[in-house]
Amino acid sequence: MKWNHVAKSVVLALAVMVATSAFAGSSNKGSLHLSDAAQINGQAVPAGDYQLRWEGTGENVEVSVMQGKKVVTKTSAKVIEVKDTFNRDATVVDRGAATPTVTEVRFAGKKYALILSGAEKAAMGESTR
Repeated sequence: MKWNHVAKSVVLALAVMVATSAFAGSSNKGSLHLSDAAQINGQAVPAGDYQLRWEGTGENVEVSVMQGKKVVTKTSAKVIEVKDTFNRDATVVDRGAATPTVTEVRFAGKKYALILSGAEKAAMGESTR
């Protein structure tokens, strides 16, 4: 009887872990559009369309900026919760610096955004899309 209870608990725990990892894997990606070249983590990124994929638990994640299967650059980011969802994807670019720098990425229909590599004051930036 005791063995049966342990087996059921293990199966339940595995099911929860698989469901959680499947959900997390599908939501850890988004799109990035740059109308003009900008820097991400100090690296120049040409204008174009990119995929973002991030890994990590909690609010601190590691983001890969990809074009096709090629990793263009990587950076750390903070996942922030937003009050309302955005109507469309948007990229916040700090144009006050000598080189425009991507500071935040917002995703259509999502209640979160990414603040890239310590750019806590991203809200002062300007959307490029």
